Amino acid sequence: MICEHCKQRKATVTVTQIINGHKSEKHYCEVCAAQFHPFNLDFHKEEQIPIHQLLSNWFGMPIWKNETQERAVQPSIQTNACPACGFTFRKFLNEGKLGCPQCYETFGEKLPQVLAKIQAGTKHTGKRPGQKVDNNRIIKKQIEHAREQLQLAIQDERFEDAAKFRDEIKALERKLEMGGVDTP
Repeated sequence: MICEHCKQRKATVTVTQIINGHKSEKHYCEVCAAQFHPFNLDFHKEEQIPIHQLLSNWFGMPIWKNETQERAVQPSIQTNACPACGFTFRKFLNEGKLGCPQCYETFGEKLPQVLAKIQAGTKHTGKRPGQKVDNNRIIKKQIEHAREQLQLAIQDERFEDAAKFRDEIKALERKLEMGGVDTP
């Protein structure tokens, strides 16, 4: 296939764009692709850019800028380092991980901005590995289930079962009041 721009060299780079649901593909040689590519990368480079680094470059500094441009754009990234391990914020942006627990304190003001761009937010929802099991929550679910069973037993006129569920609910409520401890 021939380059769509210069129409002289072999096309080795395919650029796919999706605009308003319409997909278009362009085929360029390495020379033309280097001119048009939005990141202006060197396509002859043997090393690939890791995805975490590419993502961090969206809100950090691209690796293809020279050091003078980096210092002019964001000088605080270069100078701010963790006192415990010497890890820099720039290194965090490139590697996607911190050096030690002290880094969380050192870069604490900058982390929410970075994490908000990568993730859906900065608030954790869900299970917490290593945390104590919340017995009160479990008991509340048991009470809720027993109440549902009680209502079904009453509807079906199974009054003996309903009495058992009533007693179970009372025992669970006492247990909940005592902080999850069984009472005799």
